[in-house]
Amino acid sequence: MKSSIFRSFAAAAALLGPAWQSLAQDAENPFARIGHIVVIYTENRSFDNVFGLFPGADGLGSADRFTQVDADGSALARLPPIRADESVDPRFPQTLPNAPFPIDAFAPNGEKTTDLTHDFYQEQEQIDGGRMDRFAAVSGAGGLVMGYYDGRGLAQWRLAEEFTLADHFFHAAFGGSFLNHIFLVCACAPVYPSPSPSLVAELDERGFLARAESSPKSALDGPPRYRKTGRVTPDGFAVSTLQPPTPLSPIDLSVPAELNLPPQTAPTIGDRLTEKGVSWAWYAGGWNDMRAGRIRQREAPEHFQTHHQPFLYFARYAPESAERDRHLKDAEDFFASAAEGSLPSVSFYKPIGRMNQHPQYADLKSGDAHLAEVVARLRASPNWKDMLIIVTADENGGAFDHVAPPRIDRFGPGARVPTLIISPYVRKGFVDQTVYDTTSILRTIETRFGLAPLTERDAQAADLHNALLSPSQAGGAAAR
Repeated sequence: MKSSIFRSFAAAAALLGPAWQSLAQDAENPFARIGHIVVIYTENRSFDNVFGLFPGADGLGSADRFTQVDADGSALARLPPIRADESVDPRFPQTLPNAPFPIDAFAPNGEKTTDLTHDFYQEQEQIDGGRMDRFAAVSGAGGLVMGYYDGRGLAQWRLAEEFTLADHFFHAAFGGSFLNHIFLVCACAPVYPSPSPSLVAELDERGFLARAESSPKSALDGPPRYRKTGRVTPDGFAVSTLQPPTPLSPIDLSVPAELNLPPQTAPTIGDRLTEKGVSWAWYAGGWNDMRAGRIRQREAPEHFQTHHQPFLYFARYAPESAERDRHLKDAEDFFASAAEGSLPSVSFYKPIGRMNQHPQYADLKSGDAHLAEVVARLRASPNWKDMLIIVTADENGGAFDHVAPPRIDRFGPGARVPTLIISPYVRKGFVDQTVYDTTSILRTIETRFGLAPLTERDAQAADLHNALLSPSQAGGAAAR
C-alpha cells in the first residue's frame, strides 16, 4: 500500500515539475539531494566545554544546579585542585568554587591543559544516573573537568552561526577514543575472547570500578585509586584502549601481545558501502608517514594515534589486504580529491594528533584553526554543491556536560559532544535539539544509500534529516 501511494505521488510530481520532484524524492529519502557525506572526527571535548555559552543552545546558563559531590555524596566545598603531571597546575587558582568556570580566564585556548580521566566505567560514575554530579570527584585532573571556553572567537562558533549546531548529540559509548571510534564504524563494542585475567576490570556491587583501600576518602585529597582498572569487561568486551592486531608501522609501539585486540569480524559501515557499490574512504593525517616509519605513534610533534584508526581492528582490513589499500588513505589524498572534485560518496577524515583538539598533546585553538581550513577546502570543492559535512568529537574527554544522556544500552551513550552539520542543504543559524548520538551518522549514511543497519543501535538512532532545509528552501539557497 505504501509503495503504491508513493508511486502515485511520484507520477504526479513528474507532471508538476522540478520542485514537486524534489518533494517526491524527499518523501522516500530525505538525503536524496546529498551526493557526498564527509565526517570530520575530532577529539575529546564536551558540548559545554566549547559551546556552553552559545546563544539559543542548551548551555551553561541552566547548569548552576549541578553542584559536584564528593565520594560520600556530600557537596564539595570547592573544586578539587587542578592537577598536571602529578602536581598542581600553577596557572589556576586552587580554591575554585564548586561550579563551571572559564578556563581561558587562566589559560588561553592556545595553551595545552592536562588530560582528563575519560574511560568506560569512570564516565558512568561521573554521569551518576543522570545527575551529572561526579565529574570532579572521578577525575585525575581535579577541578579542570568543570572548565569551559568562551567560544565566541572560534571558527567552530562562526560555523555554528552560519549552519546547524546540534546541541543534543551524545557520543555513542561511555569512555574513550578507542571504543567510540569502533562504534563509529560498526555501532558495536569489540569482543575479546579469553582475555588475560590482568586485562579484566574489577567491579564493585554497583558495576563501577572497585576502589582500592588506599583511595582517598575525599576528592579534595586526591583522585580515586582502583583495585584493577582493566581494559575488558568481565564478560569479554574490550572497552578501554588496546592496539590493533598487527602494528601499522615498522617502528610502532612495542606492547605485550595481550594488548593487541584480536581481529574483529563484525560488519562495518565500510563493508555495507562496498557491498552496495558505494565509494568510500577513511582518511587520516600522518597515515603515509606512519606506515613508512617516518613518525612514531604518540610522539611529538605529530602525536599520531593508532587507536584512532578503527578499521585497523577488523580482519577485512588486515595488512597487505586489497581492502586496506583501497579504502584507508592519507589526509593528502583527501585534500587532493576535494580539490579536483573526486571525493568518494562517503569520506571519514581524522586529523593528526597535534591538530585534533585533544587535551594534553593538542590545544583547542590549533585544532579549531585546522578545522576551519578543512571546511574551507571542502566548500571550495566542486563536490560542495551536494555535500553534507558532519563535524563531531569522538567523546567528551572527561569534561563536564550538564545534560543527562539517554539510556539506550549498557555501552552508552555518553555525554554530549560539540557537533556541526554543514551543507548547502542544512538550516542556517539553527540549533537542532533532536537527540542524536554517534550512530546517527551511520543511520544517515544508511538512509541515504539504502544500507541495512549494522546493529540495533544504529537501527534505532535518529538520522540527521531534521537539520535539512525543505526542498523549496534548499532550491532558494542553491540559487543564492
